[in-house]
Amino acid sequence: MRLDTDRIYIRRLEWNDLNSLLDLRIRNREFFKPFEPSTPASHYTVEGQRSILEKVQQNWRNGSGYGFGIFLKNNNSLIGRVNLSNVVRGAWESCTLGYFLDEQYNGQGFTTEAVRLALQFAFGPGGLHRVQAGAMPRNKASIRVLEKAGFRYDGFSEYYLKINGVWEHHNLYSITQEYWDI
Repeated sequence: MRLDTDRIYIRRLEWNDLNSLLDLRIRNREFFKPFEPSTPASHYTVEGQRSILEKVQQNWRNGSGYGFGIFLKNNNSLIGRVNLSNVVRGAWESCTLGYFLDEQYNGQGFTTEAVRLALQFAFGPGGLHRVQAGAMPRNKASIRVLEKAGFRYDGFSEYYLKINGVWEHHNLYSITQEYWDI
C-alpha cells in the first residue's frame, strides 16, 4: 500500500528498506535522543533494525500496528517513519500515532503530510475510529504537526512516557473519524 502527496509518499516498510532505515537511525542518533525512549547500542546495527522490521511485519500481519516509511517522491529516499501502533479493536477501534523525520528535512512540512497520509489509512483501510498522540510540551514542532493535521488537545499527563531515561510530561491529542476531513 502506498499513499502520496505531491512531495512524499508513505508505504509499508519492507525488507529492502533495512539499510536505509539503519542509515537514517545512525545519522540522526543524537538528534532523536531527546525525543524518544533510550535505545541500546544494538539498535544501531543491522541486527537491531532487522528485529524492528520483523516486528513491523508481524504487526501488519496481526493488525496490531502499521509501520510506514516516509519517502521523498523525487528520489525515493527514506527520510522518516510514521507509525500507527497499539491498535485496539472492538469498542475502541483506536491506536497511537508516532513519527520521526530526518533532521535535515525538519521544518518543511513533510511530517505533517506524512501524518495526514497515515490518518487517511487509519480512517480508511485501517478501519479505525480514533488516533491518539502525545507530545512533550517543549517539543513545539511536534505539537504544530499534530495541530496542523487536525488533532485536538485532550489534556496534560504528568510522567507519561520515559524519554531518554526520564519520565516526561506530555500533552495528549486525538482525532476521531468524525473530525477527519478526508
